[in-house]
Order: sequence, then structure tokens, then C-alpha cells
Amino acid sequence: MTSLWGLLRHNRNYRYTWMGQVVSDIGDWFNNIAVFALVMEKSGSGLVVSGVMLSRAIPAMVAGPIAGVLLDRFDRKRIMIASDLIRAVVALAFVLTVDQPRPWLLYLLSGALMFASPFFTSGRAAMLPSIASAEELYTANSLTQTTGWATLTAGTLLAGYSAAQLGYRWAFAINSLSFAFSAGAIWRIAAPGGFRPNRRDAGGVVQPWREYREGLDYLGSVPLMMGIAMVSVGWALGGGAAQILFALFGEQVFHRGPAGIGGIWGFAGIGLLAGGTVAHLAGRRASFANYKRAITISYIAHGAAYMVFSQASTYGLALVAMMFSRVGMAVTSVLNNFQLLRHTPDEFRGRVFATMESLRWSTMIVSMAAAGIASQYYSARTIGLIAGALGLVTALAWAWCDWTGRLPEPREEDSASKAALRDSTL
Repeated sequence: MTSLWGLLRHNRNYRYTWMGQVVSDIGDWFNNIAVFALVMEKSGSGLVVSGVMLSRAIPAMVAGPIAGVLLDRFDRKRIMIASDLIRAVVALAFVLTVDQPRPWLLYLLSGALMFASPFFTSGRAAMLPSIASAEELYTANSLTQTTGWATLTAGTLLAGYSAAQLGYRWAFAINSLSFAFSAGAIWRIAAPGGFRPNRRDAGGVVQPWREYREGLDYLGSVPLMMGIAMVSVGWALGGGAAQILFALFGEQVFHRGPAGIGGIWGFAGIGLLAGGTVAHLAGRRASFANYKRAITISYIAHGAAYMVFSQASTYGLALVAMMFSRVGMAVTSVLNNFQLLRHTPDEFRGRVFATMESLRWSTMIVSMAAAGIASQYYSARTIGLIAGALGLVTALAWAWCDWTGRLPEPREEDSASKAALRDSTL
């Protein structure tokens, strides 16, 4: 199996994709921490934080189906570059929100930024098997996700410091420049046939709703993918609330301001990075049965540790609990994502990943709205305890599906026959 260093050294296309990811992901966290801190500074309201998150989640959910259809129809590289350039302009416009006393501009720009995001994130996932060989794919998946968590750690810690010391304008400017850098890096990748998906009807007329429905039909026909979707929804039930809780715990529970918010996100990133490393080392030779057991164990750990975080009496204990919660979540994410990459045909890959992203965001909308409203009546600790319990319920549901034989391993011939059946109906 290809090593992490060997992949970066010998695979030019992946190296440029990875470079763009590192810079743009760090820039994203400069934006996120600055926006949350700015909202808390001006309003101190969990409800307003919820409003900002909803203004991000709803456009991302709406954009998912559109992005999935386009990514399975047109050149994925060009779509990703367009997404980066649009986000560079929108990110710079956040500078205008610093002196705006009301949050409407934050809502508007947050929505625009997140509407453009699935075209890049789902495109990067769908394109990964096109820039990494079968031998490299497991390593590429692990490195892509672990890099995202490493940049979360670095980005949140740096962003918390920069927002506190340099001001919000610098954070927004850095985010804008990061998207421009990412666009340049993606422009450098190349393949003889380009990066259009491999499908027989590539020259046909685009039928957005029909094509997206075909993607849903394919997703629903594979039990494992439905199980992975269930885990994604289960995470989002608590994960949406976490987007608000991190700000509330940093500001109101532990009274540490932007640095406190950044610290929680930073330790979450450390846990994700550690979990990604564990998953890469332990999962590369794991059997399919052991993979499913690992999901159960890691997700139980995620939910239980999150519950400890919600009740921690000190800031230090909260950080440690959050770190262990994210270890479990990272193991789940790396292993599940590899199964999606391994078993999804190229012509459906954009729609599958975009649908997974839309499912997460739509569930997070409900979770964030509920947490925002509940924060007006209940403590952050109570909300966090419930969010962690939802993780445990998800783990038990997955374990039951595995124990009753409802998660068989997809066979290559099944994927091929489903694709052929779809083509025959066009």
C-alpha cells in the first residue's frame, strides 16, 4: 500500500489537490471562528448563532442536489475552480460585516458562501478515484480526511488568536486569499481525458430532477450506503447542536471569549487527527466484518465522550472529553468514506457524495434550530447531554443492522448491473 509521503511525492495531481485543501481549509476556520466570535460579541445570543448556522446550512442543503447532478455531468475540475473563485469574492465581502450592527449581512454572505461549497467539496470527493490509483485510494482517502482535521486544529487555534489580537478583518481577508490559492492549485492538475465523469449519456440533454432521482434510486438500492447515510444523519442530529454549543461553552459556560471557542474547536481537531491516524493504520487490512464492528465501537465512544464534555466541571476536562469524542467520530468517517469511494461507480459518485452532504446539512438544520431555541430555555449542558445521547442511539442502530445481517458488502457485479440497468432506461 502506498505511503502518505509516497503519495504526495509521486502523484502530482493529488499533491496539488492536497495543497489547495490545506490552505483553503485553514482559511475556512479563520472565517468560522471570526463569524462566531463577532456574533457573540455583538449579541451574546445563542439564537443569533443558530440563525447564522441556519443561513449556512439551508443553502448548502439546497445546493447539494444541484452540485451532484452537475458534477456527474460536466468537468469536475472546472466546477471546483469556479466554486473557489466565487467563494474568494464572497469571503472578502465579510469585511463589511464588522461595522454592521445587525446580523442580516452575516446571514446573506454566509448563505452565499455555503451555497458554493458543495460544488467543491463533493467534487473533490468524487474526483479522488480519478487522481489516485486503486492502490493509492485508501491512502488518499485517509490523507484527505486527516488533512482536513489537521487544518481544523491549526486553523481554529490560529483563528482564535488572530481574531483576538489582529481583528476580524484580517481573518476574512485570509479566508479570501485561501480560496484564490486553492483555485490556482486545482488549475494545475491534469488528465488526458479531463475530469468529466465516465457515463454513456454524457452528450445527452441535462434533466436535473430525473438525474438526481436516479442517483437517489441507486443510493437506496445499496444497503451499506443507506447504513452510512443513517450514521451521517445520526451524527448531524448532535453535530448541528455542536455548532452552537461550542460557541456557548466557550463564551458563556467557561467565559473565555474567542480563544475559548477556538480552543474547543482546536481540541476537537486534535481528536479528529488522532482518530484519522488510528483508522488509517488499523483499517487498511481490516475485513468487512471488522470494519462494521469498528463503526459500532467508535461511535459509542463518540457519544459517551460528548456526554462527558457536556457535564465537565473544568475547561481542561471539557477539552479532553471533546478530543476523545472526535477520535471516535474520525474513525467512523475515514472507514465509511473509503467504502463509498470503493463501491460507488464513477457516474453516480457526484450525486452520492452530494446527497450525503445534503442529508447532513438538512438534519443539522433541524438540530441547530432546536438547539438555538432550546438555548433560550435550557442550559448548554443539558442540550449537550442530549446531543451526546443521540450519538449512542445511532451506534446502537448501526450495531442492530449489522447483527441482523442488514449491511452486506456490496459486490462489484451488483454495481455494474445497476449501472447497466440505468443506462437501458435512458
